[in-house]
Amino acid sequence: MSRILVYPLFSFLLVLLWMMLTRFSLGHFILGSAIALLAGKAAHALQPETPQFRGWRVIPRLIAIFFVDIIRSNIAVTRQILTEGWSGRKSEFIEVPLTIQSRTALSTLAIILTATPGTAWLEYVRETETLTLHIFDASEHERYLDIICNTYEPLLKELFE
Repeated sequence: MSRILVYPLFSFLLVLLWMMLTRFSLGHFILGSAIALLAGKAAHALQPETPQFRGWRVIPRLIAIFFVDIIRSNIAVTRQILTEGWSGRKSEFIEVPLTIQSRTALSTLAIILTATPGTAWLEYVRETETLTLHIFDASEHERYLDIICNTYEPLLKELFE
C-alpha cells in the first residue's frame, strides 16, 4: 500500500482540488486519482529533504517583510504600467551572489522572489552560488540586491541553516 500511495495526504488534496476545479463525477474522480498517484510518485522521485526549522521566531518577521514587499511591488509595477507604459522602463537580468546552502532555504527564496511582482527567478548555479533574476525595472537593481542579500538571505539562514 505504501508503494502505491507514497504521499496519502498530498494525493487526497490533489484529488479534492481536481474535483473542485472540474466537477464531481465518477470519471473525474478516477482521472483525478490517477493524476494524484502519478504526482505522488513524481514528488517522491524528487527526494525532497525534510526541512529543519532552527529559528521559529524569524517566521513572523519573514512573513511581514514578504507581504510588505508584495504590496510595495504591486504598487510600483502598477504605477509604472499605468503612467509610463511599456516604453518608459527597462527590464534587466541581474546576477545575485548567494551564500545559502540549504535546498529548502533556496526553494523558499525562489517562492518569495517569484511571488513578488516585478521579479522572476530564472536560474541558480550551485557551482558559482549565483542566482539569475529578472527584474521589471532596472532602476531597482540595487534595491533588489540589498533586500535579497541583506534581508531575505540572513533570515532564511537563521531559519533553515
